[in-house]
Amino acid sequence: MAEQRIQGTGPAWPSIYQIRIEGHLGPAWTHWFAGLAITLEDDGNTLLTGVLVDQAALHGLLKRVRDLGVPLVSVNRLAPSPAPQATDEGE
Repeated sequence: MAEQRIQGTGPAWPSIYQIRIEGHLGPAWTHWFAGLAITLEDDGNTLLTGVLVDQAALHGLLKRVRDLGVPLVSVNRLAPSPAPQATDEGE
């Protein structure tokens, strides 16, 4: 039986990720993480948030974090937003 994937939910589809690292990154690092929002949290951690096209992109990003030498706190894939429901207005 062939495997079926629901569009937008498998590992081959773009997903939004949040990567939390220990310590605050300075503004000079924004070019290294182009396309990701960098949020400095009150607890001293940095949150990187953005769309990654596939698992290879995620592993590339994690390699950059490793190369910085900062501890990785967490990696979370956010659930996709549900598609808007059609309404039957005017019937």
